[in-house]
Amino acid sequence: MSTTSSRRRFLSTALRTGLVVGAGSAVLAACSEATPASTPVGAGSPVAPANSVPAGSIPPSADPVLTGEQALARLVAGNARFVADRDERLDEGVARRVAVSKGQHPFATVLGCVDSRVPIELVFDQGLGDLVVVRSAGEALDHSVVGSLEFGVAELHTPLLVVLGHQRCGALDATIKAIDAHQRTSEAGQIDYLVETLTPAVRQVAGKPGDRLTNAIHANVDLVLAELRKSPVIAPLEKSGKVKLVGAYYELDTGQVVLT
Repeated sequence: MSTTSSRRRFLSTALRTGLVVGAGSAVLAACSEATPASTPVGAGSPVAPANSVPAGSIPPSADPVLTGEQALARLVAGNARFVADRDERLDEGVARRVAVSKGQHPFATVLGCVDSRVPIELVFDQGLGDLVVVRSAGEALDHSVVGSLEFGVAELHTPLLVVLGHQRCGALDATIKAIDAHQRTSEAGQIDYLVETLTPAVRQVAGKPGDRLTNAIHANVDLVLAELRKSPVIAPLEKSGKVKLVGAYYELDTGQVVLT
């Protein structure tokens, strides 16, 4: 097994240590019929020496993705592998690294949290050049984050944009505590900006049954999607069918990604 594969398997296994797969969830794996989990997603030709890769060629990490549904199916299959601890040997070797240095053709853009327990590429079992990943605490939006997402879908032409919330989000938990305490979270810095940005999701679920934090996380994903649909770049792409927007929720306890 290559050093890259060993390191990847170690990280994936470490993230899942002690996890128990829950039953009855409408998980992404249930959608994986379009791309069976047994299909070697990301498996390509054997890794070749760097000097054997023609300049400008970009060996694909899997079959070309043309639609949002195809992109989602690939993420579905990748997450199913991650949950089952069946990660494939993806194109992460020297040949792939040299090839993508000449250009990139990612198939999905993902907005996720900065939480160290939610590494997007590992969660979806994807390799070099496969995903445009943008991360901010609690998926909070600002000009830089929105611009980066617009770049992913408009300039890099990814047909899928996923907003991925996650279980026990610390940013939203801190927002709840700040609201309850009627105080600012810090004397200086920009953390208060995060609280202000995430507050609408917490306010929206006030008094609703169920776990308050979990409710706020789901509400936040919906609010972020709604805001992105106001983008003059993203909105027309979605309307024309060139980009599919999807909300999702990552379960720390199981490793599963659930469509919201």
